[in-house]
Formats: sequence, C-alpha cells, structure tokens
Amino acid sequence: MKRALYAISLLLSVPLGFLVTHHSVPRQPTTPRRVLYYVDPMHPTYTSDRPGTAPDCGMELEPVYAEEAENAMHTTSSEGKSDVVTIDSEIRQSLGIRVVSVEKTFGTRTLRVAGRVIADESLVYRVDAGVDGFIKETRDDTVGSHVRKNQRLAAIYSPEFVSAAGGYFSASQQAQTEGSGTGAQAQSGVRNWANRLRTLGMSDAQIDELTVTRKTPDNIYIVAPVTGVILARNIAPGMRFDRNMEFYRIADLSHVWIIADLFEGEDQYLHPGSLARITLRNQSRIFLARVANILPPIDPVNRAIAVRLECDNPHLVLRPDMLVNVDFVLPVPAGLSVPADAVIDSGLSQRVYVETTEGKFEPRQVEIGQRFGDREQVLKGLSEHDRVVGSSTFLIDSESRMKMLAREPQSRGLNRPVASVRSRVGAE
Repeated sequence: MKRALYAISLLLSVPLGFLVTHHSVPRQPTTPRRVLYYVDPMHPTYTSDRPGTAPDCGMELEPVYAEEAENAMHTTSSEGKSDVVTIDSEIRQSLGIRVVSVEKTFGTRTLRVAGRVIADESLVYRVDAGVDGFIKETRDDTVGSHVRKNQRLAAIYSPEFVSAAGGYFSASQQAQTEGSGTGAQAQSGVRNWANRLRTLGMSDAQIDELTVTRKTPDNIYIVAPVTGVILARNIAPGMRFDRNMEFYRIADLSHVWIIADLFEGEDQYLHPGSLARITLRNQSRIFLARVANILPPIDPVNRAIAVRLECDNPHLVLRPDMLVNVDFVLPVPAGLSVPADAVIDSGLSQRVYVETTEGKFEPRQVEIGQRFGDREQVLKGLSEHDRVVGSSTFLIDSESRMKMLAREPQSRGLNRPVASVRSRVGAE
C-alpha cells in the first residue's frame, strides 16, 4: 500500500514541477534594434540620418543597425594604441569607406564674398538751379525712373530768363545785320548770351528753339542731361526754389561700381586689374568685373577691407544697393593636400585617419591650411604618399572615440566592468 501511494505522489510532482518552473522563469525582453543611419544600396557613399529614397536612383534607403556596425568594425589595441580601428576590405566597400593617397598639389581656390552695387561716381549728374524761381510742373520724374537724354522732367519760371533771352535775341539780330567786318565779334556775342542761358539752366534744345521762333518762352524746361536712372528728386509742383538748389541727381548705370568687403590678409593676392565673377542670387546671369582699387581705410567695427570693382552693365540689370556674389580666384601655394571629407575638425584641432597597414587606421593630428575646391591643404602631420580615409571618415572616427572611452576607466585602474558596444547600444 505504501509503495502505491509513493508512486502516485511521484507522478503528480512531475507536472506540478513543470508548471512551477514555467511560471517562475521570466521571459527575456527583446532589445529593439537601433538604426545608426540609412544608406543608398546602389551608392553606399550616400548616407542619411532619416529614411527616404535615394536621390540618384529612387530606391529606398536601407538602414544600418548598430549591431551590424559592431560586427563590421572592431577595434584593436595593436602596438598599445587603443584608438586604432580595423576594417576588412569587403566591409569598407559596403560602407563606402574610400582610402586615398596624400598628394602634392597646387592650384587655385575661389573666395566668395558679398558685394554691393553702387553708381559710378564719375557718371552721376546733378541738375541744379541757376536762378531763383518756382516750379510750374513736373512729369515722369519719380525716383528710380529710367529717363532718356534731353527728356523733359520739369517746367520752371524765373524773370532772369526774360532778360537773358532778350540779350540773346539782340545779339542774334545784330550778327545777321552787320557786315562781315564785325561778324566775328557779333557771333562771339551770340555765343556769350547762349552760355549765359545755359548757366541759368536752359537746355541746348530750347536755345535752338529760341533761334527759330525768336519768341521768349513762357516755361523753361529742365531736361535729363544723360540717359540713366533718377537717384534723387527734391522738387514738387508749386514749390519755390533758390539758386544752386539740387533738382535731380541722375546716374548713368551702363557702368557701375561694386564694393566688396574682405578680411585682413585676404587682399594680399589682389591688385588693380584682377578679375572677379559677379553672380546674382536666384539668377543665372554672370558678369565679369575688374578690381579698380583696394581702398586704404579699414572698417573699425568688423576690420574689413573694401575693394572697389568696375563692371559693365549694358542692360541695366545691376542696380544701386543690389547685393551680389563676388567670386575671386586666388592662387594656392604648392603643398600637400587631402580631400576635405578626410578631415575631422573638432574646432580646436583637426585629425585624419591614416592607414598604417592593410585595413588598420589610426587618428593623426594635422594642421590645416587653405581650402581650395574640395581639398584641404595640409601644413603639418602628413607625408606625401601617406594613405588616409577620404570618405565616410565619421564612421571610423565614431568607432575610435567609442573605443577610447571604453578603455578610459581601465586605464585609470577602476574596478568596474566595461560595457561592450552591443550592451551600450541596447542601453540606449
């Protein structure tokens, strides 16, 4: 009987133990996979921080996960250096990591600065009053209006014109009636009275009209002295004016000046006659300008040096106070250079990743000079024919810095475990 009870209790304990074990072991939570970035499957050099489509082929960008990056790149402490990164060639190709040689190059670089268009001061004309009087009317003379040479802008009246016109009529009549013996003197008198009328403000066209009509005009017309644009207008109908008052200021804009500001030292490669390319924002037009003068004053606020350029403007596209782009092509001294993407610039220092042996890369501090095109000049830190990472450098830099941070507690002798890349990614 006892044996039977023992057998029954043994059989009941097996399923009970299974149930207890099944409910006591918690399920391990699954860690979500973390996306580092997205890559173009056709051109791995193109990466993005968000999903989307590739701009070149329209394919969906594929995610690159932290686990894949860990398996692709593993650090090594070769030769006691904790920041060396090792990557095999197949993974380098899939991630778009390109290795290039340091080259000795020379060439040019483009310096782009902002410029402001102003009127050529030698082509700005002032229309002043030569008498006292009042304005009878104005026409089509608003600021910014295009005017033609000898176009009537205003009509004025002044009693001084009456006496001057009478003297001109008398001299003209005398020149016609007197003989040839005194004809030269009479013609000289006519020219003197005509100059008197010009000084008072009468145009040559109206003086010729007086010769034909021989009638004192009721109005004296103020005309544009040149084809151009009205920059300033200081009169209105019915207004009285005094002698020497400025009526208009008109500029011939077929040739303009452009003022560009450079920082100190950037002007050392420029001289009068240097060429520059002028482009307009949101337009495809290109103008060629020539440096006329490097102005000696320096702006006391921003320490800028003003450069004055001259530019032909046949279609009057360039207008006063318009902002333009000014591109100077400057020479770059011969020296070593690397692709601009090869340089990691932290602000206080610059570094590149040099391939020491096949697939092994270590960071190296460099001193960067001028940039020209898509290359950076290297002053110190590299030798010709050194091989450096030329693209996707940020991937290797991130892995190298993570390795250094992981080894930092151990180097200080702290007795706490160092988390692996996989555990850090899971924690995030």
